[in-house]
Amino acid sequence: MPNPNRGSVGFNSSEFEEKYERPSKTEMKRQSDALQELGTELVNAPRDRVKRVPMPEDVKEVILETQGIKDHEGRRRALQFVGKKMRTLDEEEIAVIRRTIEGWKGASKADTAALHALERRRDKLLADDGALTVLLSEHPELDVQHLRALIRNARKEQAENKPPKAYREIFQILKDLAAQSAKAAAAADEDSGEEGEDDDE
Repeated sequence: MPNPNRGSVGFNSSEFEEKYERPSKTEMKRQSDALQELGTELVNAPRDRVKRVPMPEDVKEVILETQGIKDHEGRRRALQFVGKKMRTLDEEEIAVIRRTIEGWKGASKADTAALHALERRRDKLLADDGALTVLLSEHPELDVQHLRALIRNARKEQAENKPPKAYREIFQILKDLAAQSAKAAAAADEDSGEEGEDDDE
C-alpha cells in the first residue's frame, strides 16, 4: 500500500543535497594546494621572520625543523607534513599568516626600490661631475679625493671591460650613507615622540 506521507515533508532530495553539499573534490584539492604552498613559503622564509609569525607553536616548530633539513627526499617528506599541519589551522589563523607574508613582500619591494635608487645615483656619479658636488653638499664628511679616484677607476673599468671593483665600492659607500641617514631619521622620530610625551605630562 502506498505511503500517504511520502513527498509531504516539504523538500525534495535534490534541495537537501544542495543545502548540505560539501566542497567539491576539485575545490578541496585547490584549498589543500594553496595551504601547501603557504607552508612552503614559510619554510623558504628567513628563520627570524618565521619565529615572529603569529601561529600555533606546533605548526611553527615543524616549519623551523623543516628549514634545517638539507636531504632532498627528507625535505620533500617534511614539506608534505608541513602541508598537513597547515590544514589544521582555522580560517582566521591562515588569514593572519597570509597578511604577514604580504607585509614581507611589501617590505621587500621597498628594499628593492631603494637599491635601484642607489644604483641610479651611482650611474649618475659616473656620468655627471655635478652629481658628486650634490653628494658632497649632502655629506660633507665624505673623503672627496677617495671618491674622485673611485669614480675615475670605475669609468676606466667600464671602458676596458675590467671587473667592477671601484664600481661596487661606490655602491657600498652610497648604501652605507643611506643606512646612516635612515638611522638618524629613526632616532629623530624617537626624540620627537619622547618630547611629545613630555608635553602631555
